[in-house]
Amino acid sequence: MSTTTEGFKIPTPWRIKRYYVYALATIVALALPWIQIDGNHFFLLSFDKMKLHLAFIQFDMQELYLMPFLLMLMFLGIFGMTVMGGRVFCGWVCPQTVFRVIYRDLIETTILGLRKRIKNKQQEPDMSKTENKVKKVIAILIWSALALIAGADFIWYFIPPEDFFAYLQDPMEHLTMLGFVLGVALFLIYDIVFLKENFCVYVCPYSRVQSVLYDDHTIMALYDTHRGGDIYDAEHNKLFTKQKELQAFEPAAECTTCESCVTVCPTHIDIRKGLQLECINCLECVDACTTVMGKLGKPSLVTWSSDYEIIDQKGKTQYFRPKILSYIGLLVIISIILGMMGSTKEHMLLNINKETRLYSTKLLPDGKIQVDNAYEFLLQNTESEAMDFFFEVIPPAGMEGKIFIDSPTTKFGVVPNVKKKKIVIISTTDVLADDARKDTAIPIKIRAYAVGHEDKIVVFRDSTFIFPRADVLKAAH
Repeated sequence: MSTTTEGFKIPTPWRIKRYYVYALATIVALALPWIQIDGNHFFLLSFDKMKLHLAFIQFDMQELYLMPFLLMLMFLGIFGMTVMGGRVFCGWVCPQTVFRVIYRDLIETTILGLRKRIKNKQQEPDMSKTENKVKKVIAILIWSALALIAGADFIWYFIPPEDFFAYLQDPMEHLTMLGFVLGVALFLIYDIVFLKENFCVYVCPYSRVQSVLYDDHTIMALYDTHRGGDIYDAEHNKLFTKQKELQAFEPAAECTTCESCVTVCPTHIDIRKGLQLECINCLECVDACTTVMGKLGKPSLVTWSSDYEIIDQKGKTQYFRPKILSYIGLLVIISIILGMMGSTKEHMLLNINKETRLYSTKLLPDGKIQVDNAYEFLLQNTESEAMDFFFEVIPPAGMEGKIFIDSPTTKFGVVPNVKKKKIVIISTTDVLADDARKDTAIPIKIRAYAVGHEDKIVVFRDSTFIFPRADVLKAAH
């Protein structure tokens, strides 16, 4: 809740709002793999079963043409987020930041008291004390358990929980899966406990991309030099650490030089020196300055705003400017395309290849000539249950009933996730063409369907039926 100090209303700290976002993100990440609709997950890329589940719809690996659109949505979303809010992804959504808050602020500070205050993130614990060494070991053990859960949760988006726990019953047969879980957990232990925010500063490529995406209206944590004063004297290469020194240089400066915004920064920067590569927009410095200045009845000197509004003082920040609208437009277009492509998902896969021999002929007892074309149908049931399938031929207009399937003559079963090859003979006993010079290619359409599910599980494929030239028919009599 907001509080009031000498008539100035102090807003709810950004840190508390971030904690709510972290909690929601954690719940969603842990819960999504368990949610199923008709046996399908919200997102699952199963290399084990060669399946992609997206928005509770199951796709075969041959339908991975959807993945580029998902990647475009992800990258455009992050880039658009950066153009508007700087590294807001890093401070509010990134697992690295969430995990560091859980380990440093929750485990080390709140639960174990290894660190004295959440507000001081730059003062490391005194590890010369035996008590602190014990607490450090306990903190690492607690985080190791959480890292294993995080590693398992990551794997659940590739191996669903129902299969994951079944595989755990026979671990020696699934060493690769266990290796991935342990590998992710070990990386998280090293990253969160030992590498810490150095990952954000030196390893993460996103910090290098952000400078290309920023513009004058990008909102970020900014120190108002017009009110607070410039704490760095470039002429004398001096950093003011006392308010009297600063006010001697700039009499109107409001900065108290308390350095609360510095000690609270997880990436160990001084926001008063301006925009820096290491800033992750966690807004801890905004909260710190808001608290200090609020006690003086003044608004914070560090705000979440833009250069255009705070530094250049040219006017209000324009949030929905052409660049942002372009990103929104692209995201909407790609989402529509993805939705349209996803809605046309085929519930069975079918490839048709004609055999090398064009046709064969045989004389029937009634004196008619039967012309046979042989095809190899390769089909796959992409549903989760075994079904019976059959085919039918749709000839061109005027030839209805003259072209038919001679073999197979009855439906046949196909189990899920197994490709089934079927030799199909399509025939005719009618004279479909009378060309003395060459064979005639007649376009046909094949309708393949699951018996009893004809409205939902059905696909159409174009092919050709080859009818022999006149002299071949004459020789067959």
